Amino acid sequence: MKLYYSPGACSLSAHIALHESGLAFEAVPAPTKTHQLPDGTDYYTINPLGYVPLLELDNGERLREGPAIVQYVADQAPQKNLAPANGTLPRYRLQEWLTFIGTELHKTFSPLFNPATPEEFKTVTRDKLAKRLAWVDGELAGKQYLMGDTFSVADGYLFTVTNWAPRVGVDISGLANLGAYRDRVGARPAVQAAMKAEGLLK
Repeated sequence: MKLYYSPGACSLSAHIALHESGLAFEAVPAPTKTHQLPDGTDYYTINPLGYVPLLELDNGERLREGPAIVQYVADQAPQKNLAPANGTLPRYRLQEWLTFIGTELHKTFSPLFNPATPEEFKTVTRDKLAKRLAWVDGELAGKQYLMGDTFSVADGYLFTVTNWAPRVGVDISGLANLGAYRDRVGARPAVQAAMKAEGLLK
């Protein structure tokens, strides 16, 4: 398999899932600014939408969208328990978290990275994020991970998007449960390996 990623972007979530899974894969940088691969290929010829992550499967098929990719990866390594079994209520809980992180957090962070976004809108956006993250902090009370005591692919995604908070002026320092959770997730060997591969850790 080939994972197309951009360092520190939402594709870090898929990168973490792959390292956690133990599956064989090749990571290919596809920088979102230049859209040029290391061999000079235009990334738009691989993903016409131009964004990451994209996972190319062994048979040449391509899978887009982070939440779909991480569930696919989890299902290829069921012994790692990165996602509950399909058809069970816990699996829908996982999808509930992946959807919440994608729509309420990930997409709310996006305008804060855009220099053209008016400052007034950024202020409203930061306030909305602060409320959503405070709710997440409450949900993490008494839990090791989002789904309880077991790390899941949703944890890799939440860790990835909350990494962006300091870069765009969203203060999460007062959220004790979220802070302890981020330390726990960040200490996992697979998370460290993915971050080192992306040049985010020395």
